[in-house]
This record gives sequence, C-alpha cells and structure tokens, in this order.
Amino acid sequence: MQPLVERDYFTDYEILKDPYAFFEALREHGPIYQPPGRDYVVVTGFEETLEVLRNHDAFSAIIGLQGAAAPLPFTPHGHDITDQVEAHRQEFIGGNFVVNLDDTPHTNMRALINTLFTPSRLKANESYIRELSDQMVREAVANGGVEMIGTIATPFVTLVIADLLGVPQEDRRLFMDTIAKAPPPGNLDGQNEIAGENHPFVIMGSYFAGYIHDRRANPRGDILSELANATYPDGTKPELQDVVELGMFMFGAGQDTSAKLLGNAMKFIVTQPGLQDQLRADPKLIPAFLEEVLRIEGSTKQTARLARKDTRIGDVAIPAGTKVLVALSAANRDPARWSNPNELEIDRPKIKEHVAFGRGKHVCAGAPLARVEVRVILEKFFEHTARIALDASKHPNGVADLLYEPSFIIRGLAEMSLELSPAPGFSGRSDAPSAIPRAAAPVASGAVLSTRETKLGELLDDSAGRAVLDKHFPGMASDPQVAMAKGMTLRAMQAFAPAQFTDAALDAIDAELARLASAAVH
Repeated sequence: MQPLVERDYFTDYEILKDPYAFFEALREHGPIYQPPGRDYVVVTGFEETLEVLRNHDAFSAIIGLQGAAAPLPFTPHGHDITDQVEAHRQEFIGGNFVVNLDDTPHTNMRALINTLFTPSRLKANESYIRELSDQMVREAVANGGVEMIGTIATPFVTLVIADLLGVPQEDRRLFMDTIAKAPPPGNLDGQNEIAGENHPFVIMGSYFAGYIHDRRANPRGDILSELANATYPDGTKPELQDVVELGMFMFGAGQDTSAKLLGNAMKFIVTQPGLQDQLRADPKLIPAFLEEVLRIEGSTKQTARLARKDTRIGDVAIPAGTKVLVALSAANRDPARWSNPNELEIDRPKIKEHVAFGRGKHVCAGAPLARVEVRVILEKFFEHTARIALDASKHPNGVADLLYEPSFIIRGLAEMSLELSPAPGFSGRSDAPSAIPRAAAPVASGAVLSTRETKLGELLDDSAGRAVLDKHFPGMASDPQVAMAKGMTLRAMQAFAPAQFTDAALDAIDAELARLASAAVH
C-alpha cells in the first residue's frame, strides 16, 4: 500500500475524507515538509503556521484560491519576485479578489470590508437571523426531520448575507439556487476556475454590477450603498469593477464556510454522547462549543502562500518562488500546542487562539458573522427539539455514511439527514410571514418589458424580448459576454457603454416592447 506521505492531497478522495491522518503522517517529518515529488512545502506546525500567515512582507497571498499544487504562470528568478507576481497577477485564478491581494490593494479592500461586519451592523442583522432561523427550524421540526446541508445550512447563510448586504428580496431566491448548485471552492471534481456564464461568481457579478451602479445613482440605507459610494483610506474612489468583485466575493465565498461550520457542528451534536443535552441545558456553552468545532474540524482545511522573497519558516530556508500549503486543520491539531488535540473539549483553555479563520491581515473578515449566525440557529434547534439524531433510514451506518464535499479548501459535509423530536410544548410552524423567498414567478404573458425596469436576463428568457434585442443589437443575445450583465437593465448597461446603448436605441426598444405587450393583450 502506498505510504500516506506519497499520496496526492489535491486529487486523492480518500485523503479528502480524512485529511487529518494525511497531515499527521507529514508532521512526523517535521512541521515544515516537502512531500516526495511535489513542488511545494506543507506547514503543519501551529507556530510555523502563525509565522507564515503573519509575514506579509515575505509571503504573497496570490495563490490563495488556486492552491499550492497549481503551476505558476511564470518561472521565478532572483531573491525577490514581487514584481514578477504583480506583472502576472491577472493570470492567477482570482488574482484581483481580496483573498489574493497583497500590500496597499489589500489594505484598501479590507478598509471597505470593515464597513460590513461592525458590531452595530451585526446587532441590527441579528433580529433577522433570529426570525429566519426560528422559521426554518420550526418547519423542520414540524416535518419530523430535515436534510441539514441543502435545506437548512446553505440557504440559511445565503439569506443572512443577502439581508446584511441589502440584496433585493426579489433576487434572493435566484442567489439561493445559484449557491446551492455551485461546487465548493477548491472543488476536486471539476476545474478550479472562475469562468463561464454559469459560474456563481459570473451570475452574481452581473447582479452586483447592477446594484452598485444603482446605489451610486440612488443611495439607500444599506451596505451596498456604502460600498458603492465608499472611498479608500487615501481618499480615492474605487473602480466600479473593484467594488463589484468585492461584493460578489464576500457574498459567494463568505457564506460557504459558515454553512459548513453549521453542518460540522451538527455532526458532533448528533454523534457525541451527552453533548446536545449539555448544550440544550446551558445554551451559554454554545459559543465555546463552536470555537472548539472550528479548531477540531474547521470549514477551511488549508490556505496557500507564495514566498516572494528569500525567507525562512522556523529553521528551514524558503527560497523566493516556493509555494506553501498552510495546513490550518493540522495546525489546529498540533500536539505541541493543544493537549488531546483530536478530542472535542468545550472547556479548552485559550480556544480562540485557533487558526480556523486564519491570522494576520488576511484573517477571515466574516468570522464575527459566522459566529453569530451559527450560534443563533443552534439556539433555535435546542429550543424547539427534545432530541436530534441522524436519520437511520438515510444513514444506516451512522457517521460512517456521511460524505464530505470534494474540495481541497473546504471541509464540509455534502449532506446529512436528521430526525428531530419536538420539545415539550412545541407549537409548530411559525405564523409569521415567511422570510424564505419563493421562486420568482415567470413574466406574465402581455407584461410590459422595458429597458429601464426589466433585467437583461429576463429579456433574454422572453422569446419576444430576445427577438427585439437581436433586431436592435444583432448577435447580442448569443454573445457569451452578455452573461456578465444578466442582472442589469439595459439602461444600467448604458453607463458602461454609452456609445453602444444610446438613448435613441433604447427608446426604440422600449417602443417596440410596448407594442408587443399591447398586441398580446388584444
């Protein structure tokens, strides 16, 4: 049998299911180790992980999304490759996303992000979180059970971040469905690419472009308006594309780790004897429990850095151009830092020192939100249930039947079906209006479409509207670039291409669409 250290972390599904045994095998060779035949080093030590994550001068975050195994788009040369990294930034996967940025561009973006997760914002958002979680949990308990990941965890965190940002109600169902169908970041079963008209970032990016453009012209009292009209610390205004990419990344990537944290926490609740009774009896223990879940089975297994200068990790020399896999999940189980590292202990001292959310300038900005939303929904589960258990009909072998998503970045369950026994006095489904959006109704026959009110995607989905577009803008309906604008109206697109989308052309489209609607009625 092939030794663990010789197997490939990035393609081996068995290692995906149990990364901990793999990382422990590497740890036997020291806290910094280059596996045989690999062109990257793996850091498993806790102190060494802190060293890398805090050293922003020597280590670039540019390979954070593509990972340490992907080849660099250039051949490094010299003792400092900072200029090479920047010259090729566009060739890295997600090179301009905040998770991959360095130096001043990263500082500027984080200044914008700081407007999202302030204590006052989270406090205001918590009432919505409580209402939504109460409705979702009551519905699940009334049904006697639920598939936790797809029915609760993913839609719950998607709707929470949508509410926090100010995504319009009418678009939230589309976002829920888009996220639900998307592969996890670092997906092993497909390309780790951010491209193609059906990729969630592309779909959501088109909508965020419309939101930001609208908020710049018509600011409201929401975070999208603040982002749209924000300035960098030096007083300059961000480019529209920078704000759009920030908004869609925070929405699309940030929610995934929260959903996985909820699923991972629930796995311990239903498998560790006595745990749920302890938490149900004393909900004040939930925050400490979540920190321990983050340590022992956090949502992010690893991140990656590129040495852009000759440096050291511990006593190991690291030449410029070296790719580094930072094994967060291994650092959080390092026996040199944690006693009984493979055991879940709610009262573990100094538990918040874990690195599940990273450390340094790139520490997860959404960590405060994740802690709030998962705590609140767990409180609702314990309030409304007397017992939570794995559904034996779906998981006859218990926890052994639980499968993890094929990702080298994310540690999260693909599905988990639960049986829910109601608490004494459980009153059933909530009578409050549903906070969960329904699927959008199709455009009614004869409805008046327009360039000012109708999103491009809706025009393209309507046969008559599509024909009008093709008449006035030949080839537009089949242009793959159009996918990036489906969430915008043509009037909003005018701001980006005024020479193409003139007032005269758009007025002519509106007149024809109105005639078609009138003819349909008569």
